[in-house]
Amino acid sequence: LAVITTFVRQGIHHIFIGPDHILFIVGLLLLGGSALRLFKIVTAFTLAHSVTLALATLGVVTPPARLVEPAVALSIVAVGISNLRARPGGPDARTWTALGFGFIHGFGFANVLRDFGLPREALGISLFAFNGGVEVGQACIVAVVAPLLALLRARAPAQSRRVVLAGSGIVTMAGAWWFVERTFLAPS
Repeated sequence: LAVITTFVRQGIHHIFIGPDHILFIVGLLLLGGSALRLFKIVTAFTLAHSVTLALATLGVVTPPARLVEPAVALSIVAVGISNLRARPGGPDARTWTALGFGFIHGFGFANVLRDFGLPREALGISLFAFNGGVEVGQACIVAVVAPLLALLRARAPAQSRRVVLAGSGIVTMAGAWWFVERTFLAPS
């Protein structure tokens, strides 16, 4: 129980202190959609990052952080640019985007989990609990952001479009900065 509690808290904590993951999720939510549509997007992200989190934590595939962290930043840029290029009634590739980039984010989560230190005698439980905490943190973000965006879209459609454009611009610029920072300014 202590291991579960500790690692669930760490998963939640990691999401709440990770502006890159928060902006990625917010970027996926900005264009809105039905509850089912958003559920599919978030589920695709969850499935993908759960797979690579497990693979990396168990040592099956462990790409270096110096590659993973810039790739996470580029995923944020891609979501922002995709939002800026989106047209009403046009194709919506957010589920595939969330799935594809979720694999990269899972490797990022694994780096954090490894740095935290895993008890060998409770590896599976630690992994499951940390991932559960990540999901709780992610669900909290979705539960706050999605209804606020839906309310704005329903009450002020013109302002909603401006929020999507401004938010997508912020997502893109932040991701670009993190890419530069993680690629060229990170200590070797």
